[in-house]
Amino acid sequence: MQQHQMSLIDHLGEIRKRMIWILAAMAVAMIVGFIVAKPILRYFKGVEPASGIEWNAFTPWDGLRVYMQVAFLLSFAVTAPFTLYHLWAFAKPGLNVEERKAALRYIPYSVALFAAGLSFAYFVVFPLTFKFTSGFNESLELKDVYGITQYFSFMLNILLPISLLFEMPLIVMFLTRIRLLNPSRLKKIRRYAYMAQLFISTLITPPDILSVLIVAVPLIVLYEVGVILSEYVYRKTNQT
Repeated sequence: MQQHQMSLIDHLGEIRKRMIWILAAMAVAMIVGFIVAKPILRYFKGVEPASGIEWNAFTPWDGLRVYMQVAFLLSFAVTAPFTLYHLWAFAKPGLNVEERKAALRYIPYSVALFAAGLSFAYFVVFPLTFKFTSGFNESLELKDVYGITQYFSFMLNILLPISLLFEMPLIVMFLTRIRLLNPSRLKKIRRYAYMAQLFISTLITPPDILSVLIVAVPLIVLYEVGVILSEYVYRKTNQT
């Protein structure tokens, strides 16, 4: 019992130590975020679709709120690989050598997929959605008056879900490795997965078939990549 308690205390101490490292890194990145937040906001203001509109502050806190959000999101993005590494280091004692190598390899791939999803969402999906909603407002003879908070909330509600969906292949690989998924099961639920991806696409894009397909096709491709990776992991796991 005492040995178990000491083990628990050791684990809590390890968590505390790694949390301190993560929070310290985020604090440093936050300071950098405060410095570059204003140039980033100017960049967003100077490019489409924001370049042709006027941002407004509807409350005294709007400018400060968005400024802080940009600084925090930047610090979170910059420290994400560092955070993932410490999560891996904490779990490492419970993994075998092969699992340690595999988990460590997931980190750069996870960051790369998130960056790819973020780029796709910002440069493709967001402009399409913004153009559609602005055009719809115009058809109703409504005057667009954009608050800076509402603009960024609208943008993030599109960017974050798509960026996370791009992590699908890695999630499939992980679930296959811990035997919660297998290639056969993924193939059986393929039609339902396609329907779910089409449904998600209709929620975050304008309701026209072209916009839906622009989002749905990459998600379907990512699902099929996940199936291929699942087959690879499944074979490799069963050989060991």
